[in-house]
Amino acid sequence: MAGKAKPGKKAKPHEATPAKARKPHLKRAPGKPLYAQVEEIIRGRLIDNYWKPGDVLPSEFNLARELSVSQGTVRKALNDMVAENLLERRQGRGTFVSEYTERRALFLYFNLIGRDGERAMPVSRILACELRSATEDERDRLQLATGASVIALHRVRALDDKPAMVERLTLPQDLFPGLGDETKLPENLYRFYQGEYGITVAKAAESVRAVAADPLEAQLLGVMPDTPLLEIDRVAVTIDGRPVEWRVSRCNTVNYSYVAERG
Repeated sequence: MAGKAKPGKKAKPHEATPAKARKPHLKRAPGKPLYAQVEEIIRGRLIDNYWKPGDVLPSEFNLARELSVSQGTVRKALNDMVAENLLERRQGRGTFVSEYTERRALFLYFNLIGRDGERAMPVSRILACELRSATEDERDRLQLATGASVIALHRVRALDDKPAMVERLTLPQDLFPGLGDETKLPENLYRFYQGEYGITVAKAAESVRAVAADPLEAQLLGVMPDTPLLEIDRVAVTIDGRPVEWRVSRCNTVNYSYVAERG
């Protein structure tokens, strides 16, 4: 039996040992600077879950020594990935693989802001969750083969205890086995994907447009049919560019604004 940790001693964050990974061979290539090659290696290790969410990376010095490049080259690669929100720097502690905390998920991927300027995590109620064959549109948006299966979720989300959004989500079944058997899901789905399936959403492409509420949406949101709604169409992709979720949200924005921050 492992001994108990001494009280007052805080465990150090896990640092993966570079020797466990295959030693890469870097060489100068036309049009591809060394820092881009270093970034490609680090990105590959994130994709392979060699470093997991919350892990601290080896120091810049150790990475530079392993890859036979300068610390400045490693720093440039890490800075680019911090800018992409794949990594985060913690003062005095090092560089960590980003985790989807509630605050981070709200800031990056939830753009409805109340009149007070605050973001709040919506409270969801699952209306339906089914495993079925993908439609043509779903195959196109998620880049799936003919005959692929998907998990389709339909839910209503409330803000300030009032229904504000109706959402339909589609996920590739082969990436999320078993998810269709469980309809009680957490609010922070990106964190759930990361923690339960090792799938990290790196970015998402969104488009917005005005639509009219259909009769079911009107009933769920407590508005009249044909009331104007804001539709947010989003495809989320992983670090290696695979689409993993297609989400269409229809929002009653009477008390909310859509705000996208840049820079």
